[in-house]
Amino acid sequence: MHARFAPVRDCFHDLLTAGRETGAGLVIWYDGRPVVDLVGGHRVGAEPWRPDTLANVYSVGKPVAALCLLMLVDRGQVDLDVPVDAYWPEFHTPASVRQVLTHTAGLPAFPVPRPATAVADWALLTGDLAAADPEWSPGSVAAEHAWTYGHLVGELVRRVDGRSVGRFLAEEIADRWQLDLGFGLADADQRRCAEMRYGDPGWPTRKLGEPGSLRARALGNPAGGLDLAVLNSPLWRAAEMPAVNLHATASGLARLYAGLLGGGTLDGVRLFSPELVTEATRVQYDGPDLLLDRQVRWTLGMQWEPDGSWGMGGIGGSSAWADPERGYAFAYATAHLAEHDRVDELVEVLHSCL
Repeated sequence: MHARFAPVRDCFHDLLTAGRETGAGLVIWYDGRPVVDLVGGHRVGAEPWRPDTLANVYSVGKPVAALCLLMLVDRGQVDLDVPVDAYWPEFHTPASVRQVLTHTAGLPAFPVPRPATAVADWALLTGDLAAADPEWSPGSVAAEHAWTYGHLVGELVRRVDGRSVGRFLAEEIADRWQLDLGFGLADADQRRCAEMRYGDPGWPTRKLGEPGSLRARALGNPAGGLDLAVLNSPLWRAAEMPAVNLHATASGLARLYAGLLGGGTLDGVRLFSPELVTEATRVQYDGPDLLLDRQVRWTLGMQWEPDGSWGMGGIGGSSAWADPERGYAFAYATAHLAEHDRVDELVEVLHSCL
């Protein structure tokens, strides 16, 4: 590691020593190259976290799913402002592709209560969404499509390209940019997964919010998305729940954002045009988010922050983003399900080093 970033390493180690972190990876690229690459804690039991340990990073996967669809936009196969039903005829909601990508389509929760086993039934869940009435007029307001986003985006990919979003990601993006991440893991990759654990026992109840609320409906259906018995199961790891079950290394996520910072090119391999990256990372919606209960600026799949950075945090503490002004890409992948204060502290230290 470059000596300039030693304080970041010290902060990371302090989180582990204090027990605020029990297993994580941290990778930072600056000025086009990796400058921080750290792992610490345990993957499962006493087994140490390794650079190739995969963590379930929750919503950090939403921009990854979005990029699969945006690649088809870049190729001229999908038009952002065409209604979804032009590609998915059974789709009932009068929303455009752009509205799906910006969390304004009006389908923030699966409409039919489903058990945890439904995470493995793509046709069932996309069928539920296709038949649903929107909860508001598409485009009028945002609410993070917490569990539904990946099925909306992923079914568009499947309808246009023929491949599942997991296979598309693997073949068109992950393989070509050498990104260690994926939806729907094979057995060999499942053996590299970290066992998710609660930072405190009240975490899942706190995250669901008030019973019957939009948040509870969105995060609680299908059941089990905050339940360790489900999260650590082969069922969950093999399924494609692209809004919430990307499994990734910190290195894989940092490389992805480094490629976007590079205008769509990484290690000489161009996957996206600079024009597509510009469109994908500009603010498309600026207003209230009914699920997050605060003002949010949404790009095509990412949150845009006031400092000009763009990316996504995941419930539980994982995060990945790019900061074009400061010139870095940041990725933190954790199995310790808690708040984002760990990342906040690491970023404060990182900024002091810059």
